[in-house]
Amino acid sequence: MSQELHFAVSQFLYKKAELCDAYDWDAYLELYDEDSEYHIPQWIDDHNYVQDPNQGLSYIYYADRSGLEDRVFRIRTGKAASATPLPRTLHSINNVQVNVLNDGLIEAHVAWHTLYNRQGLEGCFYGRSTYLLRQTESSFRIRRQHSILLNDKIDSVLDFYHV
Repeated sequence: MSQELHFAVSQFLYKKAELCDAYDWDAYLELYDEDSEYHIPQWIDDHNYVQDPNQGLSYIYYADRSGLEDRVFRIRTGKAASATPLPRTLHSINNVQVNVLNDGLIEAHVAWHTLYNRQGLEGCFYGRSTYLLRQTESSFRIRRQHSILLNDKIDSVLDFYHV
């Protein structure tokens, strides 16, 4: 794996975080393939989480991009009471590790944390994510995002824009 690829993947993930913080939902959604999977599983116990979203509970599970599109639609129309008003967020991505898989897809493992402020209340979510990326002519597209929420005592709203 080249340094150039590692840099390009890191920049792509930083841009994803920036788009989310800026509420640039159209550009954010364009980062995902139409059939991309988005999964944040629930914990079974202190050290095991749900592996198969069809066999256990998830905080968020979208089998394809339409789940994210629907969520963005609800935010834009004001029909998502939990997202009115939207929090101010700051996403931080670090410890990026990149591997090229045999099928040509790229797997990126990252650590992340998101600080947020909503109606004067501050909070933080943090965890690890694994992205499966497809390289395009000019960038990448997300085929799968699998995020493990490490602080799963949720005393607020948890939505895609927190991860």
